[in-house]
Amino acid sequence: MRYLCLWGLASIWLLGFVPTAWSQDLNQQLALALLEEAQLQQQMADKAEEIEKLKLAQIIQDLKAIGLPKGPYNDDFVAEHAAMILAYAEEYEQARWVMHMLTPDVSTGNISRTNDFRPDPLIPTGSAVQEDYFLVETLPDGKLQYDGFGFDRGHLAPSADFRWSQLALSESYFYSNMSPQRPRFNRESWAALEDLFRAYVDRHSDTKLYVVTLPILHEGLPVVDRSVNKVAIPAYYAKLALDLTHQRGIAFVMPNRYCDEPLYTFAISIDSLEKLTGLDFFPNLESGLQAKLEAMSDPKPWLPDAQQQDVRPVSVELLPRGYFNTLQAKNHVGTGKSITICGTVVSTKLSGKGNVFLNLDRAFPNQIFTVSIFADKVINFPYAPHEYLKGKQICVTGKITDFQGTASMAIDNAKAIQFFD
Repeated sequence: MRYLCLWGLASIWLLGFVPTAWSQDLNQQLALALLEEAQLQQQMADKAEEIEKLKLAQIIQDLKAIGLPKGPYNDDFVAEHAAMILAYAEEYEQARWVMHMLTPDVSTGNISRTNDFRPDPLIPTGSAVQEDYFLVETLPDGKLQYDGFGFDRGHLAPSADFRWSQLALSESYFYSNMSPQRPRFNRESWAALEDLFRAYVDRHSDTKLYVVTLPILHEGLPVVDRSVNKVAIPAYYAKLALDLTHQRGIAFVMPNRYCDEPLYTFAISIDSLEKLTGLDFFPNLESGLQAKLEAMSDPKPWLPDAQQQDVRPVSVELLPRGYFNTLQAKNHVGTGKSITICGTVVSTKLSGKGNVFLNLDRAFPNQIFTVSIFADKVINFPYAPHEYLKGKQICVTGKITDFQGTASMAIDNAKAIQFFD
C-alpha cells in the first residue's frame, strides 16, 4: 500500500508539475524566435532601404554619364532629384525637359499614387503651384469645391515609372514635373505612350531605358489665363527613349489633344526631334553609336507582339484626289456616300460561316478599318480573298458603316478593289 501511495504521489507530481516546466520552456523559445524574426524583418527593411538608395544613386550617375540634354537655354535651372533630373524654364513655368530612367523594377513595384502635388523646393525662382491649375474653396458645410481651369496637371516623367520607390514616386508630383495637358490627351493618348514604354521594359527585363520627356516650348505659346504664374500651354509634347542593350532609339511627338490615331503614327527619329527643339540629347554617347541610334525611326521594335503587323496609314499627300486613308475612314461613317479607302491588308480571317474579313493597317483586335466579304459574295472574286490579299496595298470603294466602334465596309465583288502602289 505504501508503494502505491508513493507511486500515486509521483504520478501527481509528473502530471501536475512537469507540463508547467515544459510550457514555460516553450514560451521562452517562442518569445526568442519571435524576437529574432522581428530583428530579421528590421534587417531586411534596412537592407531594402539601402538597396533602394544605391539604385537611385546609380540612376543619377547613369543619366549624367550618358549626358543631359544640351541647348542654347542658359537661363534654365537644372534640378537634380532622387530619380529624375529636369531643366526648369521659368519663362514658361514648367520644365523644358525631364530625364529619368525606366528600369525593370517597374514590373514588380507596387507603390500606389501619392497625389502629393506640391511646389518644387529646388527651383530658386519658385515653380508652378496648385493655383496655376485650379482653385479650391471650402464651403460652409466643410466640403471642398474645385474650380478647374480646363487642364490636367500632366506628368512629364510619369509617376507609375517610379512605383518601386516611395521617394522617387512622391517627387514626381512636384509642380516642376507638371505641364497643362488637355484632359483626354493626358488620361488616354499620353497615358498610352507611357504604357508603351513600360510594357517594352516588361517584355525586355534585361534592359533599362533612358527617357527624356518634354513639352515643345517656344515664344508665343498661349497661357492658362487664370493661372497665377501664367503657365504656358504647349501645343505638342515629345518623349524619347534609348535602349543601349538592344541598340534602339525612338522619339514620339504628339499634339496636346485627344489622339485617336495609332501611336506609331507619331514616331520620329531622335535626330528629327533635335532639329525641332534645338536640343542635343545623350551628348556623351560615342559619336558613331549616337548617330546610329538617333537616326532610327521605326516604331515596330517598341510595339507589343499584337501590333507587330501594323503599318503606317498611307500618307494623304500620296493619295489621288477623292481617296482617303484608314484614319480618315471614320469621318465618312454613315454618310451614305461611296468612299474609297486605301491601306495595307495586315490581317485576314475566314470565318466558320465562310465570311471574309480584311483589316487594313491595324490588325485585330486593334483594327481601325475592316472590309467584309460575306460568304455568298466570295464567289465573285477570282481568288481566295483572305489569302491573296494579305500583305497587299489596296483601295476599296463602298459605303462606310460603324460596326462595334470600327469603320467598316462590305463589298460584293473584285471590282470594288484596286491595287495601290
